[in-house]
Amino acid sequence: MTTVLIADDQPLQRFGFRMLLESQDDMTVLGEAANGAEAARMAAEQHPDVVLMDVRMPGVDGIEATRRIVAAGDRTRVLILTTFDLDEYAYAGLRAGASGFLVKDAQPEELLSGIRAVATGDAVVAPSLTRRLLDAYAHHLPTGTPGPSTDTPPDTHPRLASLTDREREILTVIGRGWTNTEIAARLHLAESTVKTHVGRILAKTDCRDRVQAVILAYDARLVKPS
Repeated sequence: MTTVLIADDQPLQRFGFRMLLESQDDMTVLGEAANGAEAARMAAEQHPDVVLMDVRMPGVDGIEATRRIVAAGDRTRVLILTTFDLDEYAYAGLRAGASGFLVKDAQPEELLSGIRAVATGDAVVAPSLTRRLLDAYAHHLPTGTPGPSTDTPPDTHPRLASLTDREREILTVIGRGWTNTEIAARLHLAESTVKTHVGRILAKTDCRDRVQAVILAYDARLVKPS
């Protein structure tokens, strides 16, 4: 059973999400939060598998709430819900530690599959779409949102220090949006070997999922905006 916390300041939106989720045999809604502060508090108390997190909420917004939930170090994962496909706040949400994002007008099946994917540790956002988001909004973030590091060369970035040359190479192409199948074909590796490398990269760099690995590759300047 996948447990979900719904965070949205619109009561009708929360009601719609609850009706959809509770129609599923493998999902249950633990509660609803009307703002980010409430979402972070409820996540700490109830330990849901997934938080459906709206971005724009009064007081503490979804970005700060995501940051607080991730910083707590719990198993809870955050799925950001945005109004627009390339909302600049989605970038900030991913940097804050969200496991992906979906647009609010996604089909019900997309939302359900996204929740299931996040609950099992996968990233909802395709790497190529994440890269497009990073490229589009890297220099147009809201004031106060940290952007990519420009001071630390890739060779000295602390989170890359324990990577082998092959792992660094694979992290670079993950940042370019390559899938495991593409990495295997282009680097002449077995796909099972690529999966092993990716798992080690995530563990060594303390990335929660592939989305965070893409962002790390970007921040460490292994990959630059196109």
